[in-house]
Amino acid sequence: MGQQIDSAFLEILASKICHDLISPIGAVSNGIEFMEEMGADAVDDAIDLLKFSASQASAKLQAYRMAYGAGGGDVSIKPEDVHKSFGKFIELDKKITQDWDPYAPLGPEERSEGFSKMLMCALLLCCEGLPKGGTISVTKAGEDLTAITAQGDGAGLKPPMIQALANNMDQATLEPRYVHPYMCGLMAKKYGFELSASKNEDGLVELHLKSPAA
Repeated sequence: MGQQIDSAFLEILASKICHDLISPIGAVSNGIEFMEEMGADAVDDAIDLLKFSASQASAKLQAYRMAYGAGGGDVSIKPEDVHKSFGKFIELDKKITQDWDPYAPLGPEERSEGFSKMLMCALLLCCEGLPKGGTISVTKAGEDLTAITAQGDGAGLKPPMIQALANNMDQATLEPRYVHPYMCGLMAKKYGFELSASKNEDGLVELHLKSPAA
């Protein structure tokens, strides 16, 4: 990646992923216990809980695999795959919606390696800038430039998140809430992209994803 990764950073990243998955996976276990304790009368409620929790865990795993996993950088992964996976990620809490066409031109004429991975990373970062929910869109902003925009009440990225995105933080002292933007910065460097916040105003966040030169 062109930058040494501290073991403390890997520990924080693993902690973040585990933290986000503990709740839905724990709920699956609770649903099974509930069914065992209450018997046939609780089957319908328990199944609803199991379905919801399993869907939530699966959606998070798919999104994180695309954002952080090696396979996410493959050129075979298209924007429509990102749209579908991210849609499942935001579907269950019902606070955030996405409004963009994955089949429309989004920047480069030919998809670069890692484009879909970086798109997912940017979408997940926008989620962190929407504490009260809102709408996220993706549009073409130039021949090699893609804009990912988040709008909503109180939308905004805190200054430390901007620092983390630029990798201007010590990995050893990085707080868990800043691990994702830091990872976005690392991934951008690995694949030759530039990911930055072009706008960060009250109610609006716009990220620019600049693709590698052809």
